[in-house]
Amino acid sequence: MNLSAGSLRAAAAALNAILSFSGPADQALSRYFRGQRQLGQRERAFIAEAAFAALRRKRSLEALAGDTSPAVLIAAALVRVLGYSGRSLGGLVDEALIARLRAARADALPPAVRADLPDWLWEILSAQQGEDEAMRIAQGLLNAAPLDLRVNLARITRDEALERLGKDGLPGAATPHSPAGIRLEGKPAINRHPLFEEGLVEVQDEGSQLIAWLLAPRRGEMVADYCAGAGGKTLALAMLMRGSGRLYAMDVSAKRLAALAPRAARAGVSSIHPLVLSGDNDARVKRLAGKLDRVLVDAPCSGFGTLRRNPDLKWRHGADAVRELAAKQGRILASAARLVKPGGRLVYATCSILQEENEAVADAFLASRAEFQLLPCNDLLAAQHIGIDSEHYFHLWPHRHGTDGFFAAAFTKKPLR
Repeated sequence: MNLSAGSLRAAAAALNAILSFSGPADQALSRYFRGQRQLGQRERAFIAEAAFAALRRKRSLEALAGDTSPAVLIAAALVRVLGYSGRSLGGLVDEALIARLRAARADALPPAVRADLPDWLWEILSAQQGEDEAMRIAQGLLNAAPLDLRVNLARITRDEALERLGKDGLPGAATPHSPAGIRLEGKPAINRHPLFEEGLVEVQDEGSQLIAWLLAPRRGEMVADYCAGAGGKTLALAMLMRGSGRLYAMDVSAKRLAALAPRAARAGVSSIHPLVLSGDNDARVKRLAGKLDRVLVDAPCSGFGTLRRNPDLKWRHGADAVRELAAKQGRILASAARLVKPGGRLVYATCSILQEENEAVADAFLASRAEFQLLPCNDLLAAQHIGIDSEHYFHLWPHRHGTDGFFAAAFTKKPLR
């Protein structure tokens, strides 16, 4: 696309809307586009790419440019991140700014600025992981995420899905870890493809897919996804159960759960039973206490493992929010644990990279619940021929695995004597 002054102004306006931080960045961008009906598809793609590039690297770009205005941040993102040449920006961006951006040295910036993280988050991450590894994690989270699909293996094989996608000009490859994953080239509109419309594929990060294999539900079992949300992991569990058994999708948000029904219908799944919970002491949870074979707790968290997709989170959340979330996660895990029958499995998962939300919650749970014991995640996955360099706890990192950042802990409830 040939750049124009109008395109740059539109990208700056979109970024300005996002930087109000009145809600998630993708929603702010959608609202902006709804008010700009005249924009074509290619212009929208450019605006989205430029705005998110500036958002991801907001702190370092501000430091390099010496300016915090959205227009300058867009220009800085074009030069420093997206690789636009001075010739392509000629007459559209101030030449002195281009020269300053090209001459600036990122390695001279303080570590937190180079990592494009707020000081508080950098300090926690570097203290927990060491400065070198923390920088590698942060750099991995600065890259745009690929488009991953989960093939509905209950209805089609991955090879068949790859063949159909390839014939339709959508080349992809099998993901290295998830047995159901496909990673597409580029960002095609997959929701218009017959495979998606027929419920044969769903958009889901490879790391998110693997959480279902940690729980490893079997046909005919009683299973709960305790924080189901819109049901991405619920559908993956239903696939492994081949639509059999009884799968409860539980959440305190009726609105989030409502999104699951059309997705389940599209996937051809009728074994999912949605339950809108009134809270930690919901009466229906009490009635199911001690009866379920497997329970997944995909806990609400900071989402810092998804910064490739949701870079606004690092600017919107603070340390206080993480502490509040950790306390909430502990309560949710304790409540969900009541559902597990003796010999059953409980999996606690987050898309966070912080120990406060991960190991600390799992350790506290084990210390307070003698009837549960830890299951080594590496053994659980190895039994299913999934090789991940994890240990007792499950970790995924963008810079190592090419996925979002994930944590999981698996427990079993000791059989009655």
